[in-house]
Amino acid sequence: MGEYRRRALAPVSGETLEIGFGTGLNLPYYPGAVTKLTGIDSENMLPGRVQNRIAKSQMQVTTMKIDATGRLPFDDHSFDSVVSTLTLCSLSETAPALAQIRRVLKPDGRFVFFEHGRSEDSEIARRQDRYNPIQRIIGAGCNINRKIDQLIETAGFEIRSLERFIMPDTPRIMADIYCGVAMNRC
Repeated sequence: MGEYRRRALAPVSGETLEIGFGTGLNLPYYPGAVTKLTGIDSENMLPGRVQNRIAKSQMQVTTMKIDATGRLPFDDHSFDSVVSTLTLCSLSETAPALAQIRRVLKPDGRFVFFEHGRSEDSEIARRQDRYNPIQRIIGAGCNINRKIDQLIETAGFEIRSLERFIMPDTPRIMADIYCGVAMNRC
């Protein structure tokens, strides 16, 4: 998974906001072009592990406990980059979160995403729809059937690059990956 994270985070630079920071798994994979990282999450997960990962990081890192679906406590156009990795699946409401991402992203900033979602294979997509109610319960709200690219575009972003692939060694109904960069539509 590390190499996938490194590839996904390669376009990130400047002051960066990470939505769904979790335990800081992305920290070792951020490029040197990131000057400051602010990580937000709705939970305080394994605080000792998070602090250990932050201590090993080469950049300034700040974390906050806040849900991305509410108003983010940052001024408009505060960040050069916003990152979301395996997070949009578990937000109860994606539209408000994506609206907040747009608001805090600079006009020429990048929204970098690495998410799993709805398969392009119709048989797999039907299975995702069938198992999604169960997955939401056992997977802490994770939805396996969201069309990530459509959610992002509907929120007012223009997707500049998008790579779709199937994650190896992953249950097929959870393996369809959307990896890309989006910018605010003017």
